[in-house]
Parts: sequence; C-alpha cells; structure tokens
Amino acid sequence: MTTGKVTLLSAGPGDLDLLTIKAAKALALADIVLLDDLANPEIVSLAPQARVIRVGKRGGCKSTPQAFIQRLMQRYALKGLHVVRVKGGDALLFGRAGEELTALRHAQIPVEIINGISSGFAAAACLGISLTHREHCQGVTFVTAHKQDHGEPNWAALAATGTTLAIYMGMTRIDSLCLALLSAMPASTPAAVVQWAGTPSERRWLGRLDCMATDAVKAGLQSPAVILVGDAISEAAADVHAAFNAWENHTEAVQHAA
Repeated sequence: MTTGKVTLLSAGPGDLDLLTIKAAKALALADIVLLDDLANPEIVSLAPQARVIRVGKRGGCKSTPQAFIQRLMQRYALKGLHVVRVKGGDALLFGRAGEELTALRHAQIPVEIINGISSGFAAAACLGISLTHREHCQGVTFVTAHKQDHGEPNWAALAATGTTLAIYMGMTRIDSLCLALLSAMPASTPAAVVQWAGTPSERRWLGRLDCMATDAVKAGLQSPAVILVGDAISEAAADVHAAFNAWENHTEAVQHAA
C-alpha cells in the first residue's frame, strides 16, 4: 500500500479568515484531521470528507499525550491516508512540531508544513503596534515561560537583549516573570496582555510592567494569553489606550464606592 502523508497545518489565532488559501486546500483534501484544543473547532467545516479526532493539549488541563498523537499520525499515514494535524497559531512556534517531524521522518512518512499567524502577531495587530519598531527596539524575541525541565528562562538575560518580548504560556507564572524582568528593566516599561488574540473573545490589558502581574489578573485575564513587554508597546493605538483608561477609571470608581 502506498504511504500517505501528514500535513502540519497552522490554524492561526482563531479567526478562520486568517487561514491561508493553502491551509484551506489541505483541509478540503484531508482524510483524517487531528484537531488541537486551541484551534477554532469550526475549522472542521473546511474538511467535509475527513474523520475528525480531537487531540487536545492545553497547559494546566488534561491533555492527549504527545507520543499518542505521533502514533496516530503514523498509523493513518501508513494506511495511505492524508493526515492533517491542525495546530493553533503557527505550527513551528511552541507547537511540539519538532518532535512530530522527527517521528514522521524516522518512519519515512512524507510531511508538509503550512505556516500561519501566531498569537503573538495577532496580539500585536489588535494593539496596533509593530513588534520591531526601530525607534524602540532591535528586534523581537518569542519565548515560552515553561522550559522542558519545568524551570523558567533567564528573564534578566532576555530583558538585556533590547528586544520586544513576546511571552507565551506565561500567565501561570506571571508573578515570578514580572519580578525577574523588573530586576533588569524599568518599572515603567510598557507591557500588555492579550487573551484569545484575534478571536471574538479577545480581551486585553495595557499598562506598566510593575503593575502587570496584579492588574492583568485582577482584570480577569488568564490562559491562553500572550504577554508583550518592551518600549514598542508604547505605540499601542489610541483607541486601545482609551479603552484601558476607561477600564482603570471604572475600577477606581467601583473601589471608591465600596
């Protein structure tokens, strides 16, 4: 029997309009769709002939073991089927694509990668900022708050890079990462948190680094969210600042009334 193939497909931040044409074509031809928990579930409407298997993976929740997902991809591809592994955001950014590519290549299964929009870019778009504004920074650093050994990155070293920091999976450690960043960055450094970036459920907080841990949590923001830190965040669109100021004023009024 002819071996099928696996497509690692980037589903973007959630808005189906942000999918690439290539992604839509791959879904239309899929036999099997392995659907990530963070992807918009409505994406399966673009794969009418496929069998859909949900393989949820989300920090802090019960998740499908990575090894089991890799076995599923191999099992169906070796039966000659086209397997589309749907991943939220961009498949190559914190999506365990490295392990999956290694397993598929070891099994001599053809694999295709379709890029998409990561939530870090979607968060920047909703704030109306350039992550690499040259008047403020030398670039952008994408980093996860969770190392494989469950430790944390060297936040002080990252702060010293002079880049905008786009921090993924950091809400459960927001207190410790803020403290670490404050050891190397001014308290007034602009910061933002965007939850469910690029979706109708999007929520955002904008302010200073020294207030972020307390105020973003107080505002109810939680995972999945992207944390952005750096001077480039000061360029956030005027309407974003207005919305944030309105929220601050409302909060102060409620606290004063209490």
